Amino acid sequence: MSLFWRIFALNAVVLGTATALLLWAPVTVSVPVLLTEAIILVGGLAVMLIANAALLRIGLAPLGRLTKLMTTVDLLRPGQRLPEQGRGETAELISTFNAMLERLEHERAASSARALLAQEGERRRIAQELHDEVGQSMTAILLVLKKAADEADEPLRGELQQAQEITRESLDEVRRLVRRLRPGVLEDLGLVSALTSLATEFATHTGLRVSRSFDADLPELDPESELVLYRVAQEALTNAARHAEAAKVEMSLKHTGGTVTLTVKDDGRGTGVAREGAGIRGMRERALLVGAALDITSEPRAGTQVRLAVPVPCVPGKQS
Repeated sequence: MSLFWRIFALNAVVLGTATALLLWAPVTVSVPVLLTEAIILVGGLAVMLIANAALLRIGLAPLGRLTKLMTTVDLLRPGQRLPEQGRGETAELISTFNAMLERLEHERAASSARALLAQEGERRRIAQELHDEVGQSMTAILLVLKKAADEADEPLRGELQQAQEITRESLDEVRRLVRRLRPGVLEDLGLVSALTSLATEFATHTGLRVSRSFDADLPELDPESELVLYRVAQEALTNAARHAEAAKVEMSLKHTGGTVTLTVKDDGRGTGVAREGAGIRGMRERALLVGAALDITSEPRAGTQVRLAVPVPCVPGKQS
C-alpha cells in the first residue's frame, strides 16, 4: 500500500467511525444548537482529531526516524543505517536512503584517499626541498661562520659564535620539521621504530613522560596502514601537548585477532566530550583510508584516549 492510500485509509477509519456513531447514537442537533449538544459535538471533534493524530503518528513513524538519521549522519562515521521496517513506499524510501549512504561512504573514502595521498606527496616534496635546499644552505652558513669566528678577534668572535648557535638551532628545527613531514624512519626501519622515535622526540621537545608498550608479534602491514597508524599517533601526541595539559602519555600497539590497535592515552584534564576539530576530522579521514575504526573518548579530569583499530590484510597461505 502506498503512503497516499495508507493516510487515506487512516482518515477513512476515523471518519467512518464518527459517522457510525452519529447514525446509531441517540444524539440530535437542534436549531438553534443547545449548549449540551454543542459540548457533545465539540467533544466528538476533539476525539476524532486525537485519534487521527495518533494513527498518523504511528503510520509516519518510519519517516520520522529517517529524518532524524538524515540530520545526524556523518560520513566519517561509516555504518550508520536505518532498519528497513514497514512496507510500501516508506520501506522503499528507507532502503534507497541506506543505499545512498553506502554509495556516499565509498565515494567519500575514495576522495579522501586521493586527497591524503596527494597531501603525503606534497609533504615529501616539501621535506625534500627543506633538506636539500634550506638544510644545505644553513650548513654552508655554519661553516662560513665557524671559519670567520676562528679568524676574528674579540668581541666579534663571541658574536659570530652566538650567530653559529642560533643557526645550528635553526638547522635542528628544520631537520625536525623534515622528520615530521616525511618520516623516513618509517620507510627504512618500520612502524615500531618510527613510533619509538616519534615518542622519544615528542618527550624531548615537550617535557612530557611517554611510556610505550608494543607487542612483539605484530603482523606485517601494508605501507598505507603503517602511515595511517603513524599519522594518528603523531596527531594524538600533538593534541595531548597542546590542549590536554597532561603530564604523562601512554602509547601502545597491540595485535588482537584480525586487527592491530593503536592506543594513545593522556592524563590531562579531559573535556567530557571529544571536540571535533580539524585534527580529529583528519584522523577520521585517515582511518577511512584503510577501513579502520577510530574511537575517541574524553572524560573530565581523566584524560583523553585515542584508539585506532586497523584490520590486518589477509595474505593467502598465511595466518594473521
